[in-house]
Amino acid sequence: MIKILIVDDHPLVSDGIATMLRDQGSIQIVGASKTAADALAFLANEEPDIILLDISLPDMNGLELCEKIRVHHKKVKIIGLTSTNEAGIITGLLQRGGNGYLLKNMERSDLLVAIETVMAGRVYLSNAANEKVLEQFQTVKLKTDVPLVTRREVTRLMRKCLNSSKRSS
Repeated sequence: MIKILIVDDHPLVSDGIATMLRDQGSIQIVGASKTAADALAFLANEEPDIILLDISLPDMNGLELCEKIRVHHKKVKIIGLTSTNEAGIITGLLQRGGNGYLLKNMERSDLLVAIETVMAGRVYLSNAANEKVLEQFQTVKLKTDVPLVTRREVTRLMRKCLNSSKRSS
């Protein structure tokens, strides 16, 4: 049985997730917290397998909460849950010990795959989040002041080309 704690300040989201997972016999929603303080209080008494963590909470940033949870609950899998698809937030969550990142416009099948993936010890990123992180890396440019070929290599290559063209004529 996979035990899940939902941490989201919007009851509609928490209830929606609970409804999505209701008929999964291997999953049990063990709690729902609206604030970081409520989540930490819950974790003082019980340790779920997975926490579905909203990034925007009224009393604490979800990234900070992820980091706090990691200090005392190393085995808990944490999946960030948000409507924000920004590379900085995605990588920030992963750097603080998050195991996955889902957007709130997910399908039920996405949620189930995310749960299965993190329980198997792998990191899960929604397709949109994965694309955003890849975009971030693709925009990193090489330093323009560092030559790709040194002058000595250019000179050597030019001599080689000149010598081979003299031989062929």
